[in-house]
Amino acid sequence: MSWPAVGHDVLVTLLVVLVVVGIVPALAGVYQYLLVPVHGLRNHLRRAASHLPRVAVVVPAWNEGAVLAASLERLMRLEYPADRLRVYVVDDASTDDTPDVVRAKAAEHPGRIHLLRREQGGQGKAHTLNHGIEHLLRDDWMQALLIMDADVIYRPDSLRRMTRHLADPQVGAVTAYIREGSGRPGAVARFIGYEYVTAQACARRAQNVMGAVACLAGGAQLHTRANLEAIGGRIDTSTLAEDTFSTFLTQLDGRTVVFDGQAVVLAEEPDSVRALWKQRVRWARGNVQITARFRRTWFRPARGHRLGRLDFGLVWFSVFALPFTLVAASTGFIGLYFVSPGTAQTLFGQLWWFGLGTYLFITITTLLVDLDTARRSWFEGLLFPGVGALVLVVASATPGFWLDTVPAWLGITLTPAGVEAWTLLLYSWPVLSMVLARLIRDVEGTRLLGWASRPLLYLVGYGPLLCAITLDAYVREWRGAAQTWDKTEKTGRVTA
Repeated sequence: MSWPAVGHDVLVTLLVVLVVVGIVPALAGVYQYLLVPVHGLRNHLRRAASHLPRVAVVVPAWNEGAVLAASLERLMRLEYPADRLRVYVVDDASTDDTPDVVRAKAAEHPGRIHLLRREQGGQGKAHTLNHGIEHLLRDDWMQALLIMDADVIYRPDSLRRMTRHLADPQVGAVTAYIREGSGRPGAVARFIGYEYVTAQACARRAQNVMGAVACLAGGAQLHTRANLEAIGGRIDTSTLAEDTFSTFLTQLDGRTVVFDGQAVVLAEEPDSVRALWKQRVRWARGNVQITARFRRTWFRPARGHRLGRLDFGLVWFSVFALPFTLVAASTGFIGLYFVSPGTAQTLFGQLWWFGLGTYLFITITTLLVDLDTARRSWFEGLLFPGVGALVLVVASATPGFWLDTVPAWLGITLTPAGVEAWTLLLYSWPVLSMVLARLIRDVEGTRLLGWASRPLLYLVGYGPLLCAITLDAYVREWRGAAQTWDKTEKTGRVTA
């Protein structure tokens, strides 16, 4: 065999590897979803029992006057002994009526709601929380600490469901299921509602089975006092993911973190792409920082914790690297098209069953796990990958339909150049969809093209939108952009 032939074969092999790399995140997703039903057999409920420790609730608040009253009132109505629950609102130098709202509620519930005010605000959520935690640790009353957001609504039984896990002394922290709870959610909020089922109700159950939980939800973090003191008695202020940082520290110190999907907390989520982008850039940059800070943990199994498990690491990095794997897949297919078109066509045709099977399995499972969200967001669930991605799957299964049947319906005949353009469009769609996702953010709210943002969102899909946001976050982190904790504006649209 000649050297040019050997080089050609090596290049084809490398391009095929790139395509295979592109499907690794989907394999990790399937693995997680296979563990979801296992959670019915392997969960922490066997070691849970009725347990009602004295709980101090810390609520960081900056200009939350529109949402605080409802949140505080629902806390007062929790199915929890009144003498074992105290709420501390830490006002981060608000400029609205936040202090007045808290004082009014404190007057209605004497001794149960307290206002702590920071005169110097604007340093971020972690600093605000630490102001409250420092106050609470000065005496022995608090046995458990609940960290929540100012806008969330706890269902009456949610705290009791969380504290039952603390009956096991091995448990250091518990988190709940944050569900999108807007009264009349728009398209973006409905996509987020579906996403939260996948990322929490399903993924966290799988992580319970693995014995390693990725993150305590920021709006529902319940720590034992012992755990709080063991991780330093304060929340980390050096990253943008203080909740994930606390989650890792808890487990690295040998204590268990538990997700309880039956403890439901309702939250108002962004209903615009721009607001979502701002929120998720912060989250993604925080995950980059966490990945680097705990770099000696990955893929290093240890007796005291399970964060170093192979499967947990693969799941973590499959999400972390998803934008790059999509680029790898497109690069592999486009390269094969020019180097070995027959290989590209064969591989593209053989992968349709995997794409379709993964889509159906994950979508159906997600909709069944949370029927309430399914009623609100079933359409967004079906179009989560985007119309373009669904066309890609169908095109890989039935290429003749798109090359012959559809053009015939339209009364046109594709030329060889047209077939080539269509094929390259399909191969490059994963990358193109992320580019279009950025366009959605840019046109949203503009006078001339704002109307196009929602149709584009359904065409591109919510998944590619998250990948585009993640790429933006990586670029900002690489450039060393200012690390700020941007507050998501809330309007009080949650209905309990």
